[in-house]
Amino acid sequence: MANSDPPQKESLRQKRITVPKFSALKESAEKITMITAYDYPMAQLVDEAGVEGVLVGDSMSMVVQGHENTLPVTLDEMIYHAEMVGRAVNRALVVVDMPFPSYHLGPHKAIENAGRILKETRCQAVKLEGGADQAETIAALVSAGIPVMAHCGLRPQSVHQLGGYRVQRNENALLHDARAAEEAGAFAVVLECVPGDIAKRITEHISIPSIGIGAGPDCDGQVLVLHDVLGLSSDYVPRFVKAYADLQTDITKAVRQFRDEVREGQFPGPEHGYQ
Repeated sequence: MANSDPPQKESLRQKRITVPKFSALKESAEKITMITAYDYPMAQLVDEAGVEGVLVGDSMSMVVQGHENTLPVTLDEMIYHAEMVGRAVNRALVVVDMPFPSYHLGPHKAIENAGRILKETRCQAVKLEGGADQAETIAALVSAGIPVMAHCGLRPQSVHQLGGYRVQRNENALLHDARAAEEAGAFAVVLECVPGDIAKRITEHISIPSIGIGAGPDCDGQVLVLHDVLGLSSDYVPRFVKAYADLQTDITKAVRQFRDEVREGQFPGPEHGYQ
């Protein structure tokens, strides 16, 4: 049976997805898919599932480390997890979040920190929160050969300044940020918690891919946190999340069954031992 993808689209997705290939996907008819991963086995699974991008997100501060926001995770911790993910992924583009405040200390320090990420992992790009306010830093990183994905709209690292996780509705400011990031050399931009109609207009006015999270269906792609997708989130889940599995229930059930079988002498059985 013939592949339904046009030859150009097929060639973009067949081999390792580089930064230029990722950016070129904006012109394809299919949406771009990204998902987070934080360790080797999960990164291997999501890569084999065929997503275009894997994000080693600072969301690990919440979903892996148990903090209430993304601020506590350190650069060393991001590199540690990114190294595992980088070894697992063979096809998708791997992007690593720059944690707070690793890129707020001036362009030279940002280059040093982002350079560590690329040197010490097998990842291909970094992501930082900001648009116009981070244009100088984005441009400096790109000039140093470090690909940058920008992040506009709700910025979780600015949760204290914003007073919480709020939908961002200032269209002029959002468009200005996205355009500034593009002009500075960013190869894509995440739009988080932006009304769908505004995200649609931003997507139409920039030439780089927009990756939405809580930004409606008209972005060029979508990204979600893996734990949310798998139903492993135990705390508040945003309304833009869709769980595609209920692993929290399945894992709890499996562990309880193990506990019960051990207590009742059913495990281990003869087949689980050695003579």
